[in-house]
Amino acid sequence: MIDFHSHILPGIDDGSKSVEMSLEMLSALKAQGAGVVCATSHFYATERSPERYLYRRQEAFEKLKPQLPEDAPEILLGAEVLYFPGISRMEALPSLCLEGTNLLLLEMPFEHWSDYMIREVMDLARSRRFTLLMAHIERYYYDQPVSVWDDLLDQDVLMQSNADFFLGFLSRRKALRLLDQGRIHLLGTDCHNMQNRPPRMDAARDMIARHLGGDVLDGIDELGRSILRKGSL
Repeated sequence: MIDFHSHILPGIDDGSKSVEMSLEMLSALKAQGAGVVCATSHFYATERSPERYLYRRQEAFEKLKPQLPEDAPEILLGAEVLYFPGISRMEALPSLCLEGTNLLLLEMPFEHWSDYMIREVMDLARSRRFTLLMAHIERYYYDQPVSVWDDLLDQDVLMQSNADFFLGFLSRRKALRLLDQGRIHLLGTDCHNMQNRPPRMDAARDMIARHLGGDVLDGIDELGRSILRKGSL
């Protein structure tokens, strides 16, 4: 199992606050079956340059690495990149992809997107420089016309959903429906801590298996492994 969205690096964003917390989160993910965890700390272009971000990310990872047990999940370094005007022209954008791949985890504004935003994301997708993965789409899916999502899917943009989307009493039916319709491709915990935002991938996967069958989970896992193996979609 691959967690494509997490905030397990210590002290770099609003996720883990310490090495001890990171180790606790990783231990929980391992117990839930995670073999790979993508460390996707927030990148805000208005706060720091890509170069400074990469330095801070490596610094955080170096603090964690010596404390990792031998059987810990493999950690792949990436970023959760918040959309900003001009993102398609940022030369350093490939450096924010998940290591070993051209997968870019893109967070969009939690609002109705302007035509300019949509055009720029479409330009990124059409460039084929990246495999775009839209972060936690449930947070803005219903703010956009269905046609926007259809256009993105036509350009092979992938959609990531958080595990908690499948666990809420009011949201789980929507989550299962979108997954069944092929509008969710990969899963992440988006875990930030072990208190109010812990990893709950096991419960989400149980929910999916119970309602849609194990073959759906197999498909998610195979797509994730394929991307990591080939480096792209």
